[in-house]
Amino acid sequence: MIARQILIHEDPEATANAIAARLITSIADALAARGVAHVVVTGGSLGIAALEAVAANPAKTSVNWSQVHFWWGDERFVATDSADRNVLQAEALFAALDELGLDRSTVHAMGASDKYYTAEQAAEAYAAELAAEAEQGALNPAFDVLMLGMGPDSHVASLFPNHTRSDQPGVIAVHDSPKPPPHRVTLTMGTINTAKEVWLIVTGADKAPALAKAQHEINEVAVPASAVHGTEATRWIIDRAAATLL
Repeated sequence: MIARQILIHEDPEATANAIAARLITSIADALAARGVAHVVVTGGSLGIAALEAVAANPAKTSVNWSQVHFWWGDERFVATDSADRNVLQAEALFAALDELGLDRSTVHAMGASDKYYTAEQAAEAYAAELAAEAEQGALNPAFDVLMLGMGPDSHVASLFPNHTRSDQPGVIAVHDSPKPPPHRVTLTMGTINTAKEVWLIVTGADKAPALAKAQHEINEVAVPASAVHGTEATRWIIDRAAATLL
């Protein structure tokens, strides 16, 4: 398995800024190599703060945003205009990038409850959208970077301990989520682990026990975060409070 790199920053603000700077560089490198970039972003307080830091970073003007595809690792299955939706919370970034040539058709939002009857239908639609942008025979694009937050229970995306999961690549519906709202759509572990680089972004002392546990035992069922990895790099980008038990 690819070795894990742990990068510790002073506090949540410094962590968000570091993530943003690293993301801009990674996107620029992908564009230089292939002419297109595929990035999976995440919600949560740190995920959204990192995206806002991208919007505030002057280096963003060096990127051809029209060739950058944004995907989501998971989404709450609620109405399109719900403040709970990750994609709506990230609007500040996308609005800032509109002025730099962002093509909104490359912002791939997961389906909402006012567009699909069930989370299963939204999951099937997202799987089809991923396949449409993939190389022939693949189920999803070659993700350059895939970012994930981690909960105090060690969940990533909407993959919770001892809960709904799949051994296969794809997109699945989650019901009776231990964390509200109850219905969600998420990438499976099989899809997450196809990314070239996976970044687990974590801040706060409340995450320290789960973070430490994820470093010492690989157990996808009980500790989902422990089983996450990239094909080229796995980076834990954290703050000092989260690192206290390492």
